[in-house]
Amino acid sequence: MKPGIIPLRRTCRQAAALLIAREDRALGLSDTLALRLHLLACKTCPQFENQLLTMRLAMSRWRHYAAVDETQPPLRSDK
Repeated sequence: MKPGIIPLRRTCRQAAALLIAREDRALGLSDTLALRLHLLACKTCPQFENQLLTMRLAMSRWRHYAAVDETQPPLRSDK
């Protein structure tokens, strides 16, 4: 391999790690390109990406629901 050339090929395990890391921070250019190339070539990693996006959306909705719920007065139970 020539010095200065960054290989863009990633395994599924590396791609999954990049997808998870992308949730917390911005990826560098080489990681972003490598991830995009991997997602185009792989069959299962895009499904994992969709699962992560679904979980992020669900957590976002839950946080919003919990924040709204805390502003409501508690329900009285007269029994």
